[in-house]
Amino acid sequence: MRKKHISYADAGVSYRILDEVKRLSQREGKRTSLGGRHTSVHEVSKSRGESAYVWEEKNCYRAFVMEGLGTKNLVADEMRSVTGKSYYGAIAKDTVAMIVNDLIVVGASPQVVTAYFAVGGSDWFSDKKRAVDLITGWAAACRDSGAIWGGGETPTLKDILRPDTIDLAGSAVGIIQPKNHLTLGDKLTSGDAIVLVESSGIHANGLTLARSVAGLVQKGYATRLSDGSLFGEALLRPTHIYAKFVSDLFGHDVDIHYMVNITGHGWRKLMRADRDFTYTIDSVPAPQPEFSYIQSVSRLSDKEMYETFNMGAGFALFLPADDIPTVKKCAKRHGLKVWHGGVVSSGSKRVRINPLGITFTADSLRVRGK
Repeated sequence: MRKKHISYADAGVSYRILDEVKRLSQREGKRTSLGGRHTSVHEVSKSRGESAYVWEEKNCYRAFVMEGLGTKNLVADEMRSVTGKSYYGAIAKDTVAMIVNDLIVVGASPQVVTAYFAVGGSDWFSDKKRAVDLITGWAAACRDSGAIWGGGETPTLKDILRPDTIDLAGSAVGIIQPKNHLTLGDKLTSGDAIVLVESSGIHANGLTLARSVAGLVQKGYATRLSDGSLFGEALLRPTHIYAKFVSDLFGHDVDIHYMVNITGHGWRKLMRADRDFTYTIDSVPAPQPEFSYIQSVSRLSDKEMYETFNMGAGFALFLPADDIPTVKKCAKRHGLKVWHGGVVSSGSKRVRINPLGITFTADSLRVRGK
């Protein structure tokens, strides 16, 4: 095993560069605002910089998201030669989860999901097993989200994508009704509890780095982890879809002040709200074995791991502590584990993970285009 430190940027993903593009896009996007052109539709400007864009209609708000899977399907392609399985049912769920889990953080219930299946050559779909797994998996994930699959696009991008590769993405529209379910962080206050919701594993973020790790070891994805599972299969465990869980929380009158889908930027996302608070974590869930393995091979520090991966917590809720018992009951109904992770307090904007001695300051998360 090669003992060399390998960061996410070394693997080819630099948030410093990507976030600069995101901020510029938000600034230019503001200049296209709907203001005045559609009398029945009004932009909710505070949603810019959140995971979903929101506009107001007469009796509700609507939210829109476009998201992509990333490179996780490349792991599925490699693992097929190891196990003979296609894994594309799970890959479909991952993609829908990436879309829907970003949509629900603003309080939206998913209504319609569309698909983008771009291939380097149309022969990709001639593998019937793989194609059927993708399509039936996508439909099942839409049902798990409470949404209709409304259609999509299947472009053939010869010379842009490799002939044996597919680029998976999609979009979704959701409704926020009643209007008081709109969740943009306005209600965040000192004393709010931070509730962490378990992930299924790596979900679909940091796979470029995980793939680099597989390339550094002799057995690659066939390496056995501490729990006996194959590294590749652990990476391919499908992402949790949290939509029905969050809907259940609203249905039980949980007073949700903010929500975060813990994806890119890892636990830095806990301070995504456009508010100056300190987010202190005193209880950290145990990460799944694939994270320990990635860290041992890549030689990343704890801080680098928590700024890149979800580390066992895929979603976070910010709410009054009195609502925690209800959250736990709802989580149990949906087969999810939750932890009272910490507290929101007055102070400079930062995330403190006390058990690990890690602090992320405000300048480490620059996703807003101010």
